Amino acid sequence: MKRKILVVDDEVMITELLLDHLGDEGYEVYIANSAARALELLSENPDLIILDINMPETDGLEFCKNIREHVWCPILFLTARISEQDKINGLQYGGDDYITKPFSLKELSARVAAHLRRDERSRGGAPVLTSGELLVNLSQRRVFYRDKEIDVSRREFDLIEFLLSNAGQVFDRERIYERIWGCDADGNADVIKEHIRKIRAKLCEAAGEEYIETVWGVGYKWKR
Repeated sequence: MKRKILVVDDEVMITELLLDHLGDEGYEVYIANSAARALELLSENPDLIILDINMPETDGLEFCKNIREHVWCPILFLTARISEQDKINGLQYGGDDYITKPFSLKELSARVAAHLRRDERSRGGAPVLTSGELLVNLSQRRVFYRDKEIDVSRREFDLIEFLLSNAGQVFDRERIYERIWGCDADGNADVIKEHIRKIRAKLCEAAGEEYIETVWGVGYKWKR
């Protein structure tokens, strides 16, 4: 199975270069030119992340800090910054190594291979689902918006996981109830409406947007 590498850099030329180079070396490569897109690609559960520090909006250090609790794979910072304090900051934020621009493709390949060989954290890494800047940690059963946790109940988490895992698909209340509560559960599918209302309120308060859409006369779906 190919090892997965996520390359995050706002310079398209660099991401395209590494896409071709690392792809030729046998890796499955995903590229992102913003932290927002990189967050979406975490659902691919990469084995290693190459992350530029100098990016607009959310920079690489802040992005690393936000995801480190949920992503255990090695993170290699790609940066023009070379001061000792910059390196200290990067390591404190959860980075594993630095590659300084301009860089040698041979050196980058050697470092990538070395980290993948000796680092076994990815074998036990927590799978995650993402929707925009919303992050759902499946192993810990916790929901975060950026770096802040959203308190959800067990059933609310089950609903979020089910709908997000099938984003874009519409499910009626009976289908959702059967999936979450089970075929033999004693109850009424009308309980779904109240749970969805609570989930919407919590996510809207944290993120300021709606993630679950009502398809009138049919059911509910998670927006893509």
